[in-house]
Parts: sequence; structure tokens; C-alpha cells
Amino acid sequence: MSDLVLVTGALGWLGFSLVKALVKGLPDIEAFSQPRNNQIIRCLILPGQDPEILKNLSDKIEVIVGDLRNPQDCDRFCENANHAILFHTAGIIHPPRVSEFYHINVNGTQNLLNSAVTNRVKRAVIVSSNSPCGCNPHPDHLFDEKSPYHPYMNYGKSKMLMELAVMSMQESGKIETVIVRPPWFYGPNQPPRQTLFFQMIRDGKGPIVGDGNNLRSMAYIDNLCQGLLLSAESEKANGETYWIADNRPYSMNEIIDTVEKLLESEFNQTCAHKRLKLPGITGDIATLVDGTLQSLGLYQQKIHVLSEMNKTIACSVAKAQRELGYSPTVSLEEGMRRSLKWVFENYRGIDN
Repeated sequence: MSDLVLVTGALGWLGFSLVKALVKGLPDIEAFSQPRNNQIIRCLILPGQDPEILKNLSDKIEVIVGDLRNPQDCDRFCENANHAILFHTAGIIHPPRVSEFYHINVNGTQNLLNSAVTNRVKRAVIVSSNSPCGCNPHPDHLFDEKSPYHPYMNYGKSKMLMELAVMSMQESGKIETVIVRPPWFYGPNQPPRQTLFFQMIRDGKGPIVGDGNNLRSMAYIDNLCQGLLLSAESEKANGETYWIADNRPYSMNEIIDTVEKLLESEFNQTCAHKRLKLPGITGDIATLVDGTLQSLGLYQQKIHVLSEMNKTIACSVAKAQRELGYSPTVSLEEGMRRSLKWVFENYRGIDN
């Protein structure tokens, strides 16, 4: 990998995890267990975020404060980055208004790629989502890289348009690009919404919409970082798209049961052993409400999340395994164990 690495969204959940992996290595993966000590990591963060969190990780981290929506900020971030590797993890998932999906995920990415090309960045690894493909057409279906676009709501559409912009830049021959599609991810440094999910499970309010047998692909954060690093290094990856997730999808029942079991057996929590069971039509109603709100330019996170709870969103990682040597070594139980350990070490439990 290049001696200069650029990371957008460096204080986000994925971005910070990736920066830590670059600084300290990925202990579960032999090829990345040791960091490259000569590497400079240039991080883009938003105005108002604390740069010291990154600077305390390593003296080889440079911090640039800026906004992807501002082309001049992108130019400063990519300045003198000849032959560098760019990891674009920044994006917006749950904004107050629908327009922000397009301003940040689409226009911001275009600004970034334009600056990267001007400064002769070698390769951009772009983080997309499962949302451009939407929901699986039937419960036994797995998305792969040949699956057609069928974007779910405006977030999915913004990520689809972002992918199309990346592909257009790739076709120009001015920069190498790789698109990585992660599904729902989990692991240390998680945002409050994931900790709330754990709390709901403990309190007997873990949501099951329908029978709970719908499948969800998930990506443990270090598995995802492995996929990003492999995408940066593999010659074969140039111009390709990869789904990166755990080895297999899990049912919603399995996800909630696993968290509940760990809370009791390893974290001394008393669980209610109940579920917030809602009929499958609840998710369908939420989908209608979500679509109506978004048509008005508004976005409501809880309704959007509820709309997905009865749906199968599952993928195959066979192409990444075959072409990149991707090996998702951490699966659900161990990944959730590490997630819970981080919560209890950093927040003194799931009530804080």
C-alpha cells in the first residue's frame, strides 16, 4: 500500500475503526496483523469534531478539517497526494432532511473524486451500502455483484447515484476505483443507536417484526476493515464492486438471541426474556409512512429502521473470498461479545 493513505469520515464508526487498523493492525488477520510503520495517514474530519482523538493514536496522523460539500476542502485534503490510496468512508445515513443524502453522498463524493484525480491519487476505495440493491426478492435469495439496482428509499438512491458516479470516473481511466458494499455492521466504537438496541434486548423490547426468520447480513467492523484493506491492495480489485460481510447472514431471531445470551452469561445482566413482537404488516405500514415522509423531503430514523425490520437483506461474499482472499474470521457471537465488552468498558454499561 502507498506511503500516504487518505481516510474520509475518520471520526465515524467505520472511519475510526479503519484508522486504528492502519495504525495498529488487525490481529485476527495474519496479512494485516502488523501496521506499516512508514505510512502517513491523512484524515478528513468535520468542523467541530475533536482532532485529538486521532492525533493520540499516532504521530503519523495528519488531520484536515473540512466538508465534502466544499470543493476547496476536498482540494486541501487531497493536496500533494500523488499515488496515494483514498478510503472514502464518509457519508450520511440518518439525516433530518432527504436532500442531505444527495448533497453529501452524491455531490460530496463527486467533489472528492475530482480532487483526487487532480492530485493523482492512485486508487479510491469507496464505501457504499446494501441499499442500492434494496431488499431481497424472496427469503432464500442472496445478493451478489450481478444483482440489479433496486434502491431502497432515498438513501439507497443516493448510494446508487454515488456508485454510478464512481463507475463513470473509473471508465475515464483517470483513477482506479473499488466499490465496497457493507450491510448492517457492528463492533466497538458503535454509535448510541446500536447501544440502545442492546438495551432494548435486555429489557425485553428487542423488536421482532413478523416471525423473525428474515435474514440479515451483518459485517463485524474488523471484517469490514479487512475487506477495505484487501480492496486497496489487490490488483484484481481495480474497477470492481464487492459485497463485504460476515460469512453468512443471520436471522433476526438469531441476532437478538445471541445478544441476550451474552448479556446474561458474560456481562451479568438480568434479561427479561421477552420480545417486542409486532405483526409483519407493521413493517409494511412503516414503509408506507417512511415513503410518504421522504416524498415530503423529511426523514424519521425510527420509522425508517422499523420499515426494514421484517425484510430480508442478505448477500453473498463469495466474490470477495474468491478474488481478494477475503476471510471473515469473526462471526456473530464473538463480534457481539467484543461489541458488548467495548460498551461496558466505555460507558459503564448499556444504561449510559
